[in-house]
Amino acid sequence: MKAVTGVFRSRSDAERAMSQMRLLGVPEDKITLLTPDKIEKTLQSVPSVSAEQPGMGKAIGAVVGAAAGLSGGALVVAALIPGVGPITAIGLLGAAVLAAAGGSIGAVAGGKLENSMTEGLPEDELFIYEDALRKGRSVVVALSDDEAAASRLRELLTVEGAESVDAAREEWWVGLRSAELEHYSAPGRNFDDDEKFYRLGFESALHARTRCKEYDQVSSEMAAKLEEVQRQYPDANVGEAFTKGYGRGRDHYQQLCDKSKAA
Repeated sequence: MKAVTGVFRSRSDAERAMSQMRLLGVPEDKITLLTPDKIEKTLQSVPSVSAEQPGMGKAIGAVVGAAAGLSGGALVVAALIPGVGPITAIGLLGAAVLAAAGGSIGAVAGGKLENSMTEGLPEDELFIYEDALRKGRSVVVALSDDEAAASRLRELLTVEGAESVDAAREEWWVGLRSAELEHYSAPGRNFDDDEKFYRLGFESALHARTRCKEYDQVSSEMAAKLEEVQRQYPDANVGEAFTKGYGRGRDHYQQLCDKSKAA
C-alpha cells in the first residue's frame, strides 16, 4: 500500500477532494479526512484510553465507545492527540491514523482495522499531519494499491488545491529552523554543514512508534537509524549532529504535549 496525502487550508476543499476520490473508486476504508474540531458532547461521556505504542495491535485495542455518523452513515472518529488537541476523522482509516498518533479515541472502529488498516500507514509522516492540524488545516489521506493509482490520486489532490505532504514538511521545518540553528551553534559546529543530519535525527525522534517512550527504550532504535544514515553517507560526519537532533526532537514533542495539557 502507498499513502497519498494532501493538506488543505479549507475543510470544504478537503471534503470535495475526498468526494472526488470516492468517484474514482477509492474504497471507504482506504480514505480519510482529518480535521481539527471540537469533540461532540455525545462523545465526551464515552470511555477513552490512550493508544499504546509501539504496535498497531495494541493501539487498535484501545479504540472503544461509540460515535455519531456523518450524513450517509460514515463513521466519525474523535480523538485528543497529544500536542495537537481535539481531532475528528472519517472512517476506519481515520481511526487507524489517530490511534497510531497516540490519541485517546472516542469511537468504535471495528475489528477489521487490525488487518486492513495498518499496511502502508505512514507513521513517519504523522508529525507533519499533526503540524498541519495545529495550524487549523485539514488533511486527506488515501491508501492506493500501486504507484499508478497513487499518481492519479496525487494529480487529483493537486487539482483540488492541496499542498503536498513534502511541501508541508518543508514549511514545518522552516518554522523551526531559526530556533534550532541558534540552539546548535557553538564553537566548532556549523549548522549549514550539519543541518541535514541534525534534521534527520530530529524527525526520527518524532516517529509515531518511538516518541512516547523513555529514552532508554528508544536508544537502540536511535542507534539503528543512525547506522542506516551513516551507511547512506559514509564520508560524512553524521553522529554528533544526528544525535543532537534526535534529542531536540524528543524535547520538541514533549513541549507540544505540555502546551496541549496546559491549554
